[in-house]
Amino acid sequence: MTGVLDRLTVIDEQALRRLVPMTAAVRALQQVVRDGFDPGTDPVRSIVDVTHGQLLLMPSDLGRYTGQKLATVAPGNPEKGLERIQGVYLVLDGETLSPVAILDGTELTSLRTPAVSAAVLDLLAEPDASSLVVFGTGPQGVRHVEAMRAIRPVERVRFVGRDRARADAAVAAVAAPGLDVAVGTVDDVRHADLVVCATTARTPLFDARLVADRAAVVAVGSHEPDARELPGDLLARAQLVVETPEVALREAGDVVLAIAEGGCSPERLVPLADVLTGRVSPDFDRPRVLKTSGMGWEDLAVAVAVVEAAARETAGPAGPPGSAGAPAGQES
Repeated sequence: MTGVLDRLTVIDEQALRRLVPMTAAVRALQQVVRDGFDPGTDPVRSIVDVTHGQLLLMPSDLGRYTGQKLATVAPGNPEKGLERIQGVYLVLDGETLSPVAILDGTELTSLRTPAVSAAVLDLLAEPDASSLVVFGTGPQGVRHVEAMRAIRPVERVRFVGRDRARADAAVAAVAAPGLDVAVGTVDDVRHADLVVCATTARTPLFDARLVADRAAVVAVGSHEPDARELPGDLLARAQLVVETPEVALREAGDVVLAIAEGGCSPERLVPLADVLTGRVSPDFDRPRVLKTSGMGWEDLAVAVAVVEAAARETAGPAGPPGSAGAPAGQES
């Protein structure tokens, strides 16, 4: 009998990027929900405060596979040249709970967060959305440009950040032929079809009056009930989509604080599953806002897509036995 580590497939950052590009991650997330998974059944993650940050323990179960992410949040890391959020991800066989693969959790998070945004904004954004403003110049800001371009014909991108050097680096990271990308200002929100907030801000980043009715806005920067990126006045007039109402009311400061101010109510929260399955239609007469905090099923859905892509690559053109027609993360 071999040891547990002998049976593990190790998938590093480069392999993960090669195996599942952004578009594939977006489709995997959409398919898991459309195949019947209810995000409301996902286990509650644990957030443990430690000396220099937080540990996030995020389990999930999608039937054929089970998974667990250990993520760390270290606010002081960027000053040391390290990622603020790091982690590892363990994929388990759903029946035996035997470890199957271990993935670079930092890269997985960097992929799945913008992929979730794109999976939902694929329904919420105007079909011709071409102008994007990104608040935040770190990895999430950069990857969200990739995600938005995967679902919409984005031609103009403006990065807004506190550090000019980091903003310039973000511009350079996404530069591409035919893409108008530059450092911008808050005022660029006036002309934006898409607004992404991926910052560590604890207070609103812009005035709600800047947001046009045609705009779709996503906020991913915090998972704390006392931190926000969006003004309450925006949520008061917007169609507000969340991962689940329970998660939003527990972890999403943008939502919690807007409700406390009286401009929003729990009854107005639309679960993203209702949007992805067509039970709720986008309201294009007002802004559409998506607020996410991060859930375990999102990591597992993308991790399964990675593991199954790796298995197909290893098996060759014929694919692994029994793989045909089995949706990522769902029982066949």
